[in-house]
Amino acid sequence: MDDIKQKIEAANAEAVKRINAADPVLIDIAPAGQVIPGLTDRMLLHSGPPVDWQRMCGAQRGAMMGAAIFEGWAGSVDEAGKLLESGAIRFEPNHPHQAVGPMAGTISASMPVWVVENKTFGNRAFCRQVEGRQQFGDYSDGALQGLRQWRDVWAPALRKGLLQMGGLSLKPIIAKALQMGDELHNRPVAASSLFANAMACPMIEAGVAKDNLIGTLKYITNHELIFLALAMAAGKASADPAAGIEYSTVVVAMARNGTEFGIRVSGLGEEWFTAPAPRVNGLYFPGYGGEDAGADIGDSAITETVGWGGFVLAGATGILALVGGTPEEAMVYSKDMRQITVTASPNYRMPIMGFQGAPVGIDIRKVVQTGIVPIIDTAIAHRNPGYSIIGAGLVRAPMECFKKALTAFGRKYGLGRS
Repeated sequence: MDDIKQKIEAANAEAVKRINAADPVLIDIAPAGQVIPGLTDRMLLHSGPPVDWQRMCGAQRGAMMGAAIFEGWAGSVDEAGKLLESGAIRFEPNHPHQAVGPMAGTISASMPVWVVENKTFGNRAFCRQVEGRQQFGDYSDGALQGLRQWRDVWAPALRKGLLQMGGLSLKPIIAKALQMGDELHNRPVAASSLFANAMACPMIEAGVAKDNLIGTLKYITNHELIFLALAMAAGKASADPAAGIEYSTVVVAMARNGTEFGIRVSGLGEEWFTAPAPRVNGLYFPGYGGEDAGADIGDSAITETVGWGGFVLAGATGILALVGGTPEEAMVYSKDMRQITVTASPNYRMPIMGFQGAPVGIDIRKVVQTGIVPIIDTAIAHRNPGYSIIGAGLVRAPMECFKKALTAFGRKYGLGRS
C-alpha cells in the first residue's frame, strides 16, 4: 500500500505541476466547424456528460432548438423539436472535443468560438460566446439575433484586432483580475474590463469598419461576463495536459447537463462518473422562484476545476449580491477547498488570505475522506424551454460522483487487494 500511495502522490504532483505551468493565450476567434476537432455539420455539442433527447432537461432542449433554427436546419420551434427528436442531428458533449460551453453549452459549426492555446504544452481549447438567452434555452428571434450579431459583426471585428496584436496572453489578466475582486466564473467583471481595454486599440489599428468597430466596442465594454468564456477556455486548456496520468486522483473536469453532474479523473481515462444534477441555492430575478428552476447545468465548473470560481470566493465577496450568502461564509468556502486540493497556485493569489495561492488539484480521495465537496458558482436556467436566465447562486458537486470515481480507482489500481 505504501508503494501505491507514493505513486499516487507522485502522479498528483505531476498533475498539478502541469496545471500550474499552463500558459493560456487567446490566439483566434473562428467558426467552430473550422477549428474544433470532430465537429461536423449535422452535429450539436452540449455541456456536461453525454445525454440524449429523451433525458435532456428543458433548458438544454430549448438551446438545441434555438441552435437548429440558427443553423437553418429548421424554420420554426416545432420543426426544430421534431428534427432533434428524430435523431437526424447528432449530439455529443463538448469536453471530448477540447471544448466547453456555458449553461446548455450548445456549439454548432457556424458559431464563432474563442480559441485558446496553452503555449506550454501546445494543446488548444475552445469556448462559445457567453450570453444570457439562447444558452439558457431561449429560442426566440431576439435571442438568436444575438448569435447572429456575434457571428456577423462582433466576432469578426474582435478577430481582426486579435490577429493585429498577435494573440492575447490571458494569464496576466486572470492574475490581476483575482486581485481586483473577481472569481472568474459568475464575477469576471474586472477581467472583462481588462479584456475590453486590451482589444480596443488593436481593432482600430486593424482597420475595422467604423460601424462594426463602434458596435463591437459597445458590446465588449458593456458585457461584464464576456471574459467568462475566456476563463473557461483557459481553464480547459490548463486542465487537459493533466489528464491521463496513471495513478493520479486529480479531477480534470467537472460538468453538468441539467440532468447529470459528471467528473473525469486524471488516472481514470475518459470515463464520466455521474450523479443526478443538484439544485442550485441562489437568488432569483423578479417573477421567478425555486419552482421555476431547472437543475444545475453547464461546463463552466471547469473554472473551479483549476482553482477559480467558488474556490476563491473569499476574495470576490461582491458576487454575493448576485448569488447570496455572507463574506464569512465565502471565507469558509475558500478555506474548505484547501482541504480537498493537492496544492496552491503559484500564479493566482488571493490578497484577502495573505496572498496565498488559489487551491488547485481536486483530489477525489480528500473529498471522500473529509466529506467536503467542491463549491461552484453558477447561474440558474428555467426548467422549461424558451426562457432566458432566471437567477444565480451556489451549488455543491454531488458526493456520489467522487465515491464512484474512488471505487473505480481502487478497482483499476488494485487498492484493497492483498
